[in-house]
Amino acid sequence: MTATLLVVDDEPDIREVIRFALEGAGFQVLEAGYADEAYRILQRKSVDLLLLDWMLPGRSGLTFAQQLKQNPKTRALPIIMISAKGEEEDRIRGLESGMDDYIAKPFSPREMVARVQAVLRRSRSEESSEWVEIDGLCIDHRSHRVSANGQPIHVAPTEYRLLYFFMTHRDRAFSRAQLLDQVWGDQVYVEERTVDVHIRRLRKALAPTGHDRLLQTVRGLGYRFSDKD
Repeated sequence: MTATLLVVDDEPDIREVIRFALEGAGFQVLEAGYADEAYRILQRKSVDLLLLDWMLPGRSGLTFAQQLKQNPKTRALPIIMISAKGEEEDRIRGLESGMDDYIAKPFSPREMVARVQAVLRRSRSEESSEWVEIDGLCIDHRSHRVSANGQPIHVAPTEYRLLYFFMTHRDRAFSRAQLLDQVWGDQVYVEERTVDVHIRRLRKALAPTGHDRLLQTVRGLGYRFSDKD
């Protein structure tokens, strides 16, 4: 089935370049010039992925994306941020806000198509495991909710993706590079130390119920999620 993508950018010329590349790859493309227009489209249409410019007039793309991630109806929508802000701090800020990938302008249309395809593959793979439970810790992937022993746990968007990956790949050890590839995406240029930052945040979120013990450090490699010692 053909995926439907929504491109949100206030520059018509850029939207045209993006639309041409995506339609050439077989996608159906919708367009919007600003956040409010995009929101109205999302209310009417079924969209599989959002390509969103950071610098939009009025409500910024980053603010709009954060609002979508907080809405139960749109929080699972994959979002790729497109921006002229190419510094590492900007990429990290976007990814920590829950974006699935980040593309810095100027970009290659072929690279953009490859990233879209990669994010869609990850998204469809995740849909196959909607409910996961380990030792009383549960993820309901349909509603993006985490609970422990029946009590809700607040987990930030990036930590959620990290936890979901671990719980759907239990008892397996992963290096930091592998986690960056699988959770952040193989086209995202973020340093490996970023993984350690999010591991600490995830452990802090799981600590009140004691489930931080499941997130184990594997010396000389990386991390593993397991209820086994």
